[in-house]
Amino acid sequence: MKKLIASAFCIILLSSCGTSSNINSMVATLQLENPVPGICNLQKVLYMLPFEGNGQIAAVPPMTSEELSTKLNAEVDFLTQNPDHNDEGMVGILVNCKGKMVQCKIDNETQSPELDAQIVAVFAEMKQWKAGTFHGKATDTSVLYSFKIEEGVITLN
Repeated sequence: MKKLIASAFCIILLSSCGTSSNINSMVATLQLENPVPGICNLQKVLYMLPFEGNGQIAAVPPMTSEELSTKLNAEVDFLTQNPDHNDEGMVGILVNCKGKMVQCKIDNETQSPELDAQIVAVFAEMKQWKAGTFHGKATDTSVLYSFKIEEGVITLN
């Protein structure tokens, strides 16, 4: 997934040379190395850019960040057993054009594979999303959640 992010931002940089009026036409397309079952269009998986008026609306998860943080802190047993643990990481999610999560994995790993697996298990429960759109048309999208763990408590960034 790190390569996907780097590829997306390279595409952004290449497509954004010129005037600031290009901001409405900038699109970050992920280059998937392997097919992902359930993706509607392998050539057009978007990472939504946070620019107002660009026609891009990110996929909407089935719970708020606050609800997800609460769920993570309640269900990740690794942190109960390691209350002084400090760490950080990132989860990468692919949501297809129908609003279904088709991939969920650790993008930036923590110091513990066990912790990574428990965090992914919680995120993976969010199966049904509201699909992201590009100029009003549903599209496959990438969603990234970065998190920090301080004194055994997970906070989403």
